[in-house]
Amino acid sequence: QVQLVESGGGLVQPGGSLRLSCTGSGSFFSTYRMGWYRQAPGKERELVASITSGGTTNYADSVKGRFTVSRDNAKNTVYLQMNSLKVEDTAVYYCNANLFGNIYWGRGTLVTVSS
Repeated sequence: QVQLVESGGGLVQPGGSLRLSCTGSGSFFSTYRMGWYRQAPGKERELVASITSGGTTNYADSVKGRFTVSRDNAKNTVYLQMNSLKVEDTAVYYCNANLFGNIYWGRGTLVTVSS
């Protein structure tokens, strides 16, 4: 029912910035609870940030003050602005949507932070 496509990943040096985008299908995007997750090599997938349909945000402690999640419902898009990137932020970042209790995932975009 829902298709999610992430973009914006790439290679960046420590201290740099990237903005990830996730564009979803459907006419009810404004009702989705959206999230960004990441999975680093050898680690479990973890929640990075989420944003409700009303705009309430939540962040993992490891990214608070550095990452900002936002959404543009007119564009069916959620963003993750990542600043002051650290090597430990290296991971595949996945877009997540919660629609009527059903969970959907994008295929991920790789973020590599390396000097």
